[in-house]
Amino acid sequence: MFQFHALPPLALYIHFPWCVRKCPYCDFNSHSLPEKFPETAYIDALVRDLEQDLPRVWGRRIHSIFMGGGTPSLFSAESLDRLLSAIRARLPWSPQIEITLEANPRTVEQGRFTEFHHIGINRLSLGVQSFNDEALKHLGRIHSSQESCQAIAAAHTAGFNNINLDLMFGLPGQTETQALADVAMAISLAPHHISYYQLTLEPNTYFYRYPPSLPHEEAINSWQTDCQVRLAQAGYHRYEVSAFAKSDRQCQHNLNYWRFGDYLGIGAGAHGKISDAMENHITRIWKIKHPTSYLAKAGTPEGIGGETNPSPQEAAFEFMLNALRLNGGIPSRLFQERVGLPISVVEKTLHQAEALKLIEWDFRHIRPTEKGFSLLNELLQLFLP
Repeated sequence: MFQFHALPPLALYIHFPWCVRKCPYCDFNSHSLPEKFPETAYIDALVRDLEQDLPRVWGRRIHSIFMGGGTPSLFSAESLDRLLSAIRARLPWSPQIEITLEANPRTVEQGRFTEFHHIGINRLSLGVQSFNDEALKHLGRIHSSQESCQAIAAAHTAGFNNINLDLMFGLPGQTETQALADVAMAISLAPHHISYYQLTLEPNTYFYRYPPSLPHEEAINSWQTDCQVRLAQAGYHRYEVSAFAKSDRQCQHNLNYWRFGDYLGIGAGAHGKISDAMENHITRIWKIKHPTSYLAKAGTPEGIGGETNPSPQEAAFEFMLNALRLNGGIPSRLFQERVGLPISVVEKTLHQAEALKLIEWDFRHIRPTEKGFSLLNELLQLFLP
């Protein structure tokens, strides 16, 4: 039985399901723009969706908002301002709230950066992926390397002092020289945060059905190590498997996920996780995925795609699945605080992982060793229910 003495921090994720064009590697819930873009109707649906979830979190303050997709920057600043105002009227905010918007580097979206900053968005995440135009074509991206450079400059000019850049490696036909050049260009543009991750062929994607020719895994691992060294030398601390940040610029929203915090999820296909101290359980809830159905049913019981309550064993594994992605690990007390169970339920596995030199742990801290961090999948499998 779960026993929560205090509830974890609460975040809000908002999903925007449309892109100009679906990328062949993308397995997110994203759809090509319809001929008639239902911008106003979707904001209305999001507000109804939020209102339906409010009873689950009465009296709780949100610490971060993340607008992801899809491409949220397709929406106008006026629409996003209306949405943020509706949220603020319904939920208390932390004074230091982090509000992230994912954006495409295309010129048309760059023109909105100043307006986005003006309405209170204080973190911008740019889906650059590569600075090689040939690689961008392989990935189905609709922007150019030049537009990416211009977008980062425009974000700085607009006043953003918390800019993330998404960068991929292991791309079709990529060489070591190209991978290193991408990282060097990213560093030169001085973002505050770099999400650096390997291209993977996910089910239900075009690339999965028609796999491109990718570099050999051993070569990719070698590039990754070299690139991570260069990021560290430039002052980007690797605080999570794929996340590198300047001092005090870690993504607070994602840290809440990795520390097993709570979050509401609104929008087509959005997921949420809520701890309940009265009922002593954790609820995972998700919304229906297709945008057309969501627009019609958001805010009604039919708008809920599903709901489940993880077992104690599942919750313990989910905690470790997230927490051990953090390079510095987590305080040991966080397990009981966030899972609502004594750490003794995983103590046997902790000893096993320690004996294999995959973690270091005591009553103060649990952290993966360098070996454990490099063999993360093997480490996490030890905690499977």
